[in-house]
Amino acid sequence: MAQNINERLNEVFQNVFDDEDITVDRDTTADDIEDWDSLEHIRLIAAVEREFGVKFTMKEVSAMKNVGEMMDIIAERA
Repeated sequence: MAQNINERLNEVFQNVFDDEDITVDRDTTADDIEDWDSLEHIRLIAAVEREFGVKFTMKEVSAMKNVGEMMDIIAERA
């Protein structure tokens, strides 16, 4: 399950940031991806929600410190 989430998240990140070289893992943060700013964060959250059929609360979005926390929320709801 976690592997499937990670693979799908990699595709979402690659599409949102238009960069096939991006690979994310549990420890990836916005500091690790050059173009990850507040606008791209909104686009990313929307794309992840569409891909996994989940909705993040504003509290969850603002509390996420890394991709691992995003993966945990997705795994809980999938």
